[in-house]
Amino acid sequence: MLRNQIDKIRLLFRKDRESYFCFYRILGFFPRNIKVYQQALLHKSTSLRSEKGRPINNERLEFLGDAILDAIVGDIVYKHFEGRREGFLTNTRSKIVQRETLNKLAVEIGLDKLVKYSTRSSSHNSYMYGNAFEAFIGAIYLDQGYDRCRQFMEKKIFKNHIDLDKMSRKEVNFKSRLIEWSQKNKMEVSFELIEQLLDKDYNPMFHTEVRIEGLSAGTGTGYSKKESQQNAAQMALKKIKNDNDFMEEILAAKEQNSPAEAEEVKEEMAETEGAENTEYDFSNPGEETEKALMAEPEEESSEANPHSAPLNH
Repeated sequence: MLRNQIDKIRLLFRKDRESYFCFYRILGFFPRNIKVYQQALLHKSTSLRSEKGRPINNERLEFLGDAILDAIVGDIVYKHFEGRREGFLTNTRSKIVQRETLNKLAVEIGLDKLVKYSTRSSSHNSYMYGNAFEAFIGAIYLDQGYDRCRQFMEKKIFKNHIDLDKMSRKEVNFKSRLIEWSQKNKMEVSFELIEQLLDKDYNPMFHTEVRIEGLSAGTGTGYSKKESQQNAAQMALKKIKNDNDFMEEILAAKEQNSPAEAEEVKEEMAETEGAENTEYDFSNPGEETEKALMAEPEEESSEANPHSAPLNH
C-alpha cells in the first residue's frame, strides 16, 4: 500500500503518467517496468522490430505467462477442492486456462481495449485477447514476481470474475458429452466433414455435420475441424433436449437399423427422462468416451488472426 502511494506521487511528474494509471486500474498496483506490459499487448501482426531486426510482440511473454498461469491456477484449484482426485483437478484447471475463458476475462477487465494489432489482420481470431491475457501474466511475473502474479489472480480475477464451484461443473466439451450420451443410449453417432471453404478474407473454414443413426442432428462451422465438430455437437445436444419429434425419428431409425436394441433403448430413455435438464459433471468422462476421444487424430487448425478494430491512442 505504501509503495503504491509513493509510486503515485512520483508518477504525477511523469509525462506518460496516464499509461501507468491505465495499467493500475487493471492491476491494482503500479508497474515498475511499463515497457514489458506494453509489449504484452502487441500482437505479432503489428510487425514491429527492434534496432537489431528482432520482432517485438507478445509471443514470448505468452509462452511464459502460460506456464505461470498453469502453476497459479493449479495451486488455487488444489487448495479449494480438498480431497478431489487428480482428473477432476486437471479438468477444472483446464476450463479456467482455456482460450475461451481467458478471452472472456481479458474483455471483462478491459484488456481488449489496449491490445494493438494491424488493421490488415483477418477477422476471425477470437483468441487474440486470451493470448494477450497470458502475455500480461508473463509481464507481471517479469516485473513483480510470482507472488504478485498470484495476488493479481486471487484478488482481481477469481474474486470478481470466476466462481470456482460453478466452473468445475461447467460443460465445455460438447463432443465428449454427445459421445457419452450416444454410448449410454446405444446410438450411432458420426461426424462428417461436408465442406471446406474460404471466408471473405480467404481463410480456410470447415463445415461439419453430425449424424445420429444416419439422421442429420446438427451442423457446425469453424476455423478448424475441431471447432466445427464442437459447434455441430452443441446443436445436436440442443435438438436432443428440446425436439421431441426429432427424438421419435431417431428411435424409429434405431428400430429399423437395430431392432433388437431399439426396445431396450426406449426403456432406458424413459427411465432417465428429464436427466438432460440437470447440470452434468463431464470433467471425467467414462472410460469408453475417453478412449474414443484419445483415438481421434489431432487435427490442424488454421492460424487465426485478430477480429476487432485497433484502438487509437
